Amino acid sequence: MHQQALAMALYQQQMTQVRSISQRFPAPNSKQGLPRSSSARPRSHSDLLVPSDQLLNKKQDVTILDNLETKHFVLIHGGGFGAWCWYKSIALLEEAGFVATALDLTGSGIDHTQTNSISTLAQYVKPLLDYLETLPESDKVILACHNFGGACISYAMECFPKKIAKAVFITATMVKDGQRAFDAFAKEIATTNELIQDAQVFIYGNGNENPPTGLEFDRNQVKELFFNQSPTKDVALATVSMRPIPFAPVLERISLTEENYGSVRRFFIQTSDDRVLNPAAQQRLIDANPPERVFKLKGSDHCPFFSKPQSLQKLLVEIAQLEKI
Repeated sequence: MHQQALAMALYQQQMTQVRSISQRFPAPNSKQGLPRSSSARPRSHSDLLVPSDQLLNKKQDVTILDNLETKHFVLIHGGGFGAWCWYKSIALLEEAGFVATALDLTGSGIDHTQTNSISTLAQYVKPLLDYLETLPESDKVILACHNFGGACISYAMECFPKKIAKAVFITATMVKDGQRAFDAFAKEIATTNELIQDAQVFIYGNGNENPPTGLEFDRNQVKELFFNQSPTKDVALATVSMRPIPFAPVLERISLTEENYGSVRRFFIQTSDDRVLNPAAQQRLIDANPPERVFKLKGSDHCPFFSKPQSLQKLLVEIAQLEKI
């Protein structure tokens, strides 16, 4: 309860800068906020806090937004995160005239399912599948994902291709047919990335003689690994909010077809200062499974929704406006 209260207080402080739009995180009863914390780095000129509508082309008319295939983004978090991590993106997208929905996958965010009980990818992704299933047949969404969320939206693309206009992989696992999400990180974990090796902690919920049931990261090292360019207050929020990652879904091979998954337009956003999935690893994913277009986000760590929220929003809006070639 103490960690949840701290997370809520930090969230309330963040939202003094942006309009509160998520019912997932009601403000605490106390009116006393935390002291303003400083950023872990000077904010760059490319990501200044300006009104989000100014991030759109000034010549753009409202009718352009109205003529888009869809204005609805569904935001899918990465492993260990939850819907809470998108709070800046939700505000910026909605202020720019879009609809933004962030979901908690099973065992993430405020979903209380125990990590040890999640044994399949279908179980982990069920909240997203349920959401897409309830959409009217005439509605489409843009799925935007982060990290392990790439495997999750790939699974959803295979199940509901006609309800997904575009898929945006933000430094995310972009798998091919028969691959596991783990394959995207395997080389980094096994060889060059000592930071990941030192930070990861396996959970053996079924006993040490059985395979691990979960994976989490040392709280003392997540800043250096995930948030090396993110504001201090966002790091504090993440530190008390991150949950263990169910391990079985990460190791599950995904069946994808050209008729379903392959029919959805895919885009990839690279992050230049990423220490979890470094630029070389991101490029390997792109080369192995080329998307329609690749966008580069300079100066961002693994979590651009914290470190480069305005720049990320600008790219998402640009992708939403792209017409079919």
